[in-house]
Amino acid sequence: MPVLEKEEYIEQAYFFQSFRERLIDGLPAQEILERVGEELLTTTRLPLAVSYLATVIKVSGLMSPAMIQIGHYFTAFQAHVVAQAEVAHSRFSMEQALLILEREARYKAGEMSLAGLFVFQFESLSRNRLGYTKGLAAMAQDPQYNDDWRDYILTLQMRLGDVDFADLIFVRSSFFVAERRRGDPDFIPKYPTLFGDREGKIARANRGRDPMYLFSALQRQLGYPEVPRPRRPDELEARVLLLEQKVTQLENRLKLAESEINQDVDLAQVMVKAESTAGVPAGWGKKAGGPSAP
Repeated sequence: MPVLEKEEYIEQAYFFQSFRERLIDGLPAQEILERVGEELLTTTRLPLAVSYLATVIKVSGLMSPAMIQIGHYFTAFQAHVVAQAEVAHSRFSMEQALLILEREARYKAGEMSLAGLFVFQFESLSRNRLGYTKGLAAMAQDPQYNDDWRDYILTLQMRLGDVDFADLIFVRSSFFVAERRRGDPDFIPKYPTLFGDREGKIARANRGRDPMYLFSALQRQLGYPEVPRPRRPDELEARVLLLEQKVTQLENRLKLAESEINQDVDLAQVMVKAESTAGVPAGWGKKAGGPSAP
């Protein structure tokens, strides 16, 4: 997959933002895709991609399979994020997924660094529990990364949990190389340097700490894009929903009480008819399996 032009990422950011906002307003996804597709810049390839998404979602009700099929436009990471939101009973909402993709596209449309893109995508996986195995494999397929970055991302699949994440950044930084060369001027790193001096300093300062502190420091100091945090449950909203349920139950009870007072209950449906009990019941006096009584 080739790297897209900046105008494509600008339109993608608008698409994901509009999709998310209208989804919150309660519009069906199929209708949103049809409307937003008409608003996008026709000099980009995004309107064709959105048209294909709208066609597939009518059949399957899912958007991620279509994103995978047109992998020449949408990245594997984008498809992975949407797929995790479409999993049944998932706590990761589609609104959250679209907000992540919106910020990623907006970052790619501006002054992007590969280190910043990597940290944003990795934090998105970590903070929302989107799975490291499939998530890192999807990240490695992003055309923005070169071979050195792809090898590094795939290496994380084996080293996460065994090595502190801050160390994984620190040892790949130019700051680490400079420190080593102070004692050994002939020091040559085993692996390519991927992070700069400032990333290395921040990573060393956060060794042994929660990785979320590292992510936050990189965002403050270097302007890396902020990953949206999962929405906390609103206690007031939950109470309002519970109150609505109680009001509905009371309305149903009032309707039942009014029907009893007005004698609207049709007793004929439960009363036994007289003709149904007249005469000797059929089979009266007969023994099971024997002749009739004299």
